[in-house]
Amino acid sequence: QVQLVESGGGLVQSGGSLRLSCAASGCTLSDYGVGWFRQAPGKERGFVAAITWSGSGTDYGDSVKGRFTVSRDNAKNQVFLQMNSLTPEDTAVYYCAAGGWGTKVSAYNYWGQGTQVTVSS
Repeated sequence: QVQLVESGGGLVQSGGSLRLSCAASGCTLSDYGVGWFRQAPGKERGFVAAITWSGSGTDYGDSVKGRFTVSRDNAKNQVFLQMNSLTPEDTAVYYCAAGGWGTKVSAYNYWGQGTQVTVSS
């Protein structure tokens, strides 16, 4: 059974940085493209970033381009999301997803439970 666990969330001041991790069990994460999504209160879950199985290809949502970087360490079965220059608008629960590719929630088969990121002004 594929399980994804996010970590690294927390409270940070505006302009700060956080690094999220997505660890997998029950699968070899390098077999999958992995996406990051986020959901703020009262809003739909939206695309943040994605990385191909090899790490050679990435994609970003417009609101995070130039600030966030997705990467992976297949040897450690982990994917990361480095978030810089955070603003209060980045406050959300962040989810990693695997077993798909693209910007749509429906494109992915497996999801983590999410990690809260709160950016104070």
